[in-house]
Amino acid sequence: MGVNSSKKLAAKCSFLSKDEQHIVSNSFRLASKNSEKIKEEELTKLWGSQMDLRLLQYINNYLFGIGELRTQTVELERFAELFVFCTRGTVDEKLKVLIVSLGRSDSESNDIPYILVKEYVESIVASYMKIQKLSNTKQFKTWFSRGCFTSAQNIQRLAESLTHDLAAADSITRRALEVWLQGSTVLGQLLLFVFMHLYNISHKDKPQVSGEKSTVEESHTVSEKERDRSLVPFCRGLDLIPSYPSLLDLNQIVFINANLPQQYQLEWRFLFSSEIHGESFSTLIGRIVNQGPSVLVVEDRNGYMFGGFAPANWSLSPNFFGDDSSFLFTLAPRMRIFPSTGYNQHFQYLNLHQQTMPNGLAMGGQHSYCGLWIDSEYGKGHSSESCTTYSGYQQMSYSKDFSFRHLEVWGLGAPPLTPQEKGERVGMSATSVLDGNAESKTMLKMAGRTIHSEGLRDSPPN
Repeated sequence: MGVNSSKKLAAKCSFLSKDEQHIVSNSFRLASKNSEKIKEEELTKLWGSQMDLRLLQYINNYLFGIGELRTQTVELERFAELFVFCTRGTVDEKLKVLIVSLGRSDSESNDIPYILVKEYVESIVASYMKIQKLSNTKQFKTWFSRGCFTSAQNIQRLAESLTHDLAAADSITRRALEVWLQGSTVLGQLLLFVFMHLYNISHKDKPQVSGEKSTVEESHTVSEKERDRSLVPFCRGLDLIPSYPSLLDLNQIVFINANLPQQYQLEWRFLFSSEIHGESFSTLIGRIVNQGPSVLVVEDRNGYMFGGFAPANWSLSPNFFGDDSSFLFTLAPRMRIFPSTGYNQHFQYLNLHQQTMPNGLAMGGQHSYCGLWIDSEYGKGHSSESCTTYSGYQQMSYSKDFSFRHLEVWGLGAPPLTPQEKGERVGMSATSVLDGNAESKTMLKMAGRTIHSEGLRDSPPN
């Protein structure tokens, strides 16, 4: 089969857009060695090194069949169908891939064991991480060059977090799988990344965007922006830190990033690490105040990892602030997200050197019963047994009152403009809570963040 022949065949697949015809025909031609069918051993040779071996077996099950029904070759239409179903398929189409890949007939109504579904998802997560490394994308390189790796344990944790809604039953009905897939946007993003890579191995250049109207409805096409989007953000702010001690692994970063509002998924800016900047609450707030939305991660002395997404600018205040895009999360021993309940607005709190109010950083709950509390006496905190601010919340640390050995904060996106950059005039009479505390000012200077002593000041009145 020549180049033109494969393109003509792809054009006959009415479910392919013009761009997809280009992708699929080139991939089919490479895998089939210009013949009309792909042999299983040829596809295994092409894709085997690109993914987790379990996913390769699942793909082969889908394309070539199971047992007595297994064929030695696959034609272009089936090959194209797998691509479309996995990159932009409906719930029914993705469910078909899952069921057939696990060796079941799509027409069967039998329940599927949870353990098989979890292993299927784990193979996708493992393949995603492997392809990130093989592709060596710009985003991946910014983390990998700083010692950020992927661990098998966290691949398993990420897969478990994506399937935990199904774990209540040993066997899962087709209807339960449909509901789960409908809400599994992260799994859909992982599938998109994996299969766009597999089908683009033969031509890393981007397909030309056709000016012709697609034969597929616009709502069912994969845009170039979606195609290129990765759940791995760019890592910024470590250029002057040659020996950064990596706390997060790539699975944990993807887990957090996938749950952030989309506008904050592109870039993480390093703000604070207790191993680099020392164990000082004054230094901590000096580096995070007026830095925009942020992610805070804590590891307690029992190895539990947890934290929160703070959508609002951190600022010193006697009151809670923030909005309902805020969430808490756990990373170890399991990965979970606790979104806002809407019950109250107690999302963020930060105070220091006040005699009548608690001094520390909080997310959720109420004073003395916070979802996450970092005390101004550095190294201490608590995570309450319950928290009405966040849905599904469970105590995140090993014990309610904990000591932590590591704290890390990342800013999201570009930092907000300073008052000077906005052209605002900061009143000479404005005072800071740090003005009367020499120790705090000294610690901020030692941290090299004296500019933030200005950031701690109250905004001038309108």
